[in-house]
Order: sequence, then structure tokens, then C-alpha cells
Amino acid sequence: MAGAHEPSTTDSDETTDATPSTTSTILPTESPALVWIGLGAGLFALEAGALANFLVSVLGDGLAAASLPGTDFVAGVQSVTERIPTLLSRETIPNGGYWNGSRWVGTFMGLRPGAAWAIRTGLIYGYSFAVAGWAVLGYRLYRREYRVADWTPRDDVVDRFRGHGWGLFGLVVVWLFVVMAVFAPALGPTTVDQNMRDSYSNEISYWDTETESVETILVGDANLASQSRGDSDDRVLPMQYDDFGRFHPFGTLNTGRDLFTFIAVGSRISLVIGLLSVGLSAGLAATLALTGAYYKGRVDLGMVLVSDAIMAMPQLLLLIMLTTVLADTWVGGLYSGGFLLALIFAFTGWTYMWRSLRGPALQVAERQWIDAARSFGQHPLTIMRRHMLPYVTGYLLIYGSMTLGGAIIAIAGLSFLGLGVAPPTPEWGRAINLGQEYVKTGSWHISLIPGVLITLVVTGFNALGDGIRDAIDPRSDTANEGAAGRGGGA
Repeated sequence: MAGAHEPSTTDSDETTDATPSTTSTILPTESPALVWIGLGAGLFALEAGALANFLVSVLGDGLAAASLPGTDFVAGVQSVTERIPTLLSRETIPNGGYWNGSRWVGTFMGLRPGAAWAIRTGLIYGYSFAVAGWAVLGYRLYRREYRVADWTPRDDVVDRFRGHGWGLFGLVVVWLFVVMAVFAPALGPTTVDQNMRDSYSNEISYWDTETESVETILVGDANLASQSRGDSDDRVLPMQYDDFGRFHPFGTLNTGRDLFTFIAVGSRISLVIGLLSVGLSAGLAATLALTGAYYKGRVDLGMVLVSDAIMAMPQLLLLIMLTTVLADTWVGGLYSGGFLLALIFAFTGWTYMWRSLRGPALQVAERQWIDAARSFGQHPLTIMRRHMLPYVTGYLLIYGSMTLGGAIIAIAGLSFLGLGVAPPTPEWGRAINLGQEYVKTGSWHISLIPGVLITLVVTGFNALGDGIRDAIDPRSDTANEGAAGRGGGA
């Protein structure tokens, strides 16, 4: 009996040694994920206050413009979020100081305002790339440790995009633009309230060379003495200080206000309006394209006729007419007229995206799995959402990124004409308008810098769209030969 029992004990021991315990199986797999989550929590904690303040401020602006209940509550929440300490804030790394005759007072570590601003800007963009690296690390960790399949068609899409130089250029430009929009309050050398909206309620200290003493002056008066108007001696060019010790990375406007602050806040306006308009256009275009492809016949024909009627209208004249007629309504007051602009862009521009999605939607509607889903009695909405929408998602990304660049340049064009976003809200097109009469003078920077930035950002969005298109469809005309992998497709 003992002899018969010994082999059983030995086999049991061997089985125990060969089969890892539940704890030893889970811990090695979950450890990288826990580290990644910990890194993300740390990065988020550094700027949680800035992100919360951004979201609350956008919500508060919309409620205040529409005179909706809850404005006071949101204002209270915003006052709380403003007090949340952040690593890369203006309070942590200040640049608004003054020279007292022997050293700089009020700046970060006593540095010159320009150096303090450069350090804060560099840290903000360094932080943004750290967040991007964290996201890439998470994707690679998921592919290596947690995904069941060794390969999916998305892997080839990602690999092709990584080798697409033009698309990567667009991604970097778009990322820099988004970071400027999100961190606009911290990136500017001054604030919008102090420098633009309420300049005569704020004062600054400066070193008076005539009296050789520290004096104070209202910001509004300091702006009047720093106006960039033609070849005047008071003009402040890019990377220069004014007579009051204030550093201006992009110089000053013809009103004496800081151009970089104007552009940074204007980027947020352009991004919010562009994303809202493109999001609405994409949702409307995808819904109509899938519905027409599923039902075909008269439904699809009716959508074609409606889109032709809308496309036959001159869009620019339609935009000017609608923005003028609806400017004084409650919708026109939302987000300084930005919400109205987004609605007009969405409901006049969805036809172009719809035509781009209609072909792929009709193609997928003829697939066998759609007929199989119908035969099993699935609801049409379920079929369109689960079996047809994933096929056109790639096309949405392509045309959405390209349309966003067009929306930004259209917003700037309307602002240049004095329409769209209501003044004095900063917008890039308005800066070009303010400086157009000084293009051939010493104040050339007012129009040139925002004009170059608009061109660069629009080019970046188009380049990103090209990269996504070539990554999704390696058979496209602009795709690199030989870049096609073993899978791919939308």
C-alpha cells in the first residue's frame, strides 16, 4: 500500500511543480499594467487642476452665454479648480516680474521674464510628449502582454503609419497645436483678463530709467505705450521686451496687447469650433450614408437629391447670411458665436463627407455577413452599428482630419471678414485683419505670424489625413510601394 502510494505522491509533486500557481500566473502579467497605470496617474496628477479648469471653463462659458441655470454653481466649481496646484502653472513658474535696479523680482528663480517663460513653455511641451510616450507605451504593452491574437490588421496599419514621414510630420504639427489649445492659459506670457478684457483693472510694476525707481502703471496704459503701428518707435517685435519689462515672444498687436497670448487663446477657440463642427458633420454623414446604403432605393436617392441641393448653394454666401441673421439670437451668444459657427459648418458641409462615405457604405452593404445578419433577424440599427460602421470608421478618420483643417481656415477667414467669432474674443483671422495695413511696415509680424501658423496647422491636418489614408489603404495612389503588409484595409 505504501509502495502504491509513493508514485502517486511523486506524480502530485511533479504536477504541482510543473503547473504555476494562480498567483505566479497573474502577478507577472499584471505587474507591467500596474506600473503603466501608476505612471499615468502620476502624469495626470501633475496637471489635473489645469484639465479640470479647462473643462469647467468651457462648460461655464456655454451656460453663461445661454443664460441657463447652473452658471453660479459652475463658477463656484471653477474657483475651486483654479486653486488646485499644478506643476506647470503660471503661479509655479512665474514670468511676470520687474527689474528693481539690481535684480529681477517676481520671476522664477530671479531669471529674466523671457527665460522664465521659455522654461515653462519647454516643460509644458515636454510634459505633453511624456503623455504621448505613455500612451504609445500602453499600446505596445497591450499588444505584447494582454492581447490574445499575435497579429491583427490594425498592426499593419500602425506599422505603415510609423513609416510614413509626411503623416508623422502632420501628427507632430497637430499635436503641437492641440497642446497649445489645451495649455493656452499657462503658455501665454500674460493672461487674457489682465492683458485684454480687463486691462484697466490690473497694474504692473516696472523700472523707470528716468527716476531710477520702481513705478506702477495700469496694464491698459502700458499697452497704449507698446503699440505696434507701422514704423513707430513704440512697436515691439518678436522676442523683444517693451519699456515696462514685459516679454513678448511674438511681439505686440497694434493695440499693444501681447500677440502670443492672443494666438494661444485663439487656438483654443479654433480647436473647439473645428472639433464640434467636424464631429457633427461626421455623425450626420455616417448616419445618412449607412441608412442610405442599407435601405437603398428611394432612401438613397432622396439623400442624393438633398446633398445636391445643399452643394449647389454658395457656401460662403450662406455662411455670411446665417451668421449675420442669427448673430443676435441665443444660439449666437454661445461661446462668443463659436457654437453657431460650428452648427453652420456642420449642416452645410456634411454633404462632402457623406459623398466620401457613401461608396464604402454601399460596398459593405453587399457583403455576405450583412445578409447573414438580416437572416438572423437582427435589427437594422444593430446591423448598421455593429457590422457596417466599423468598415467606414477608417474613412471617417481620413476625411475628418482633412475637414478639420478646412474648418480652421474657414473660421479664420470669417473672422478676417469681421464675422463668426464675436470680438473681442481672440481668433487667428482677426489678428491677420488687425495687421493687414502694416504688412509692408516695421510691424509686419502682426499678420505674418498668425498667417504662417494657420498655413502650418492646416497643412498638418492634411498631412495627417494623407498618412492615415495611406496606412489604411496601401493601394492608394500616394502610398509608398512595398509598404503594404499582409493585411490592412479599413
